Amino acid sequence: MFHLGPLAGYALAGAMAAWAMDRLTWLTQQAAALRPAWTLLHVAVLAWAALLVLQARQPAWIDRAGQWLWQRVAPWVRPPGGLFSTGMALACMPCGLLYSALLVAALSGDPGRGALAMVCFGLGGTAWLMAGQWLWQRLRRGGPAAGLRGAWGVRIAGLMLFAIAAWGLWMDVFHRQAQPWCL
Repeated sequence: MFHLGPLAGYALAGAMAAWAMDRLTWLTQQAAALRPAWTLLHVAVLAWAALLVLQARQPAWIDRAGQWLWQRVAPWVRPPGGLFSTGMALACMPCGLLYSALLVAALSGDPGRGALAMVCFGLGGTAWLMAGQWLWQRLRRGGPAAGLRGAWGVRIAGLMLFAIAAWGLWMDVFHRQAQPWCL
């Protein structure tokens, strides 16, 4: 039950993020004055992704916001809520890769695809929760992996986020015939 909880929480968060982004997309398509804001949002996500790649960590303010949120959610996951609600609360944990995955889910286009993106993210997390500790101990004894300690994962997530944001910007600017002032 514990491992089903995060999947449900991630799916819900992904669906909500995609729905919110879908509504923002609709709004920007209906109001030409908001097109520059939509373009700037893509640029901001590109900058965020570049920070992930270069620094191999989330900005400090995001970690603080996640800690604040976790303090509000933590009392709900104690018994008698059980394993499922504790697992579901993982969707609220302050985690840079989780926030990056939510950005990817938000750009997916609709709540169903956003939920699916987050379930795929969650399945990867579940695999690590179930087998990752054993594998990490073996890799750490091997030498080269000892110095990486997760920085590679953040950089890979940043590269994926960069690629998705660049594609979104490309589609928005060059395939929707954006006005010159949107460039």
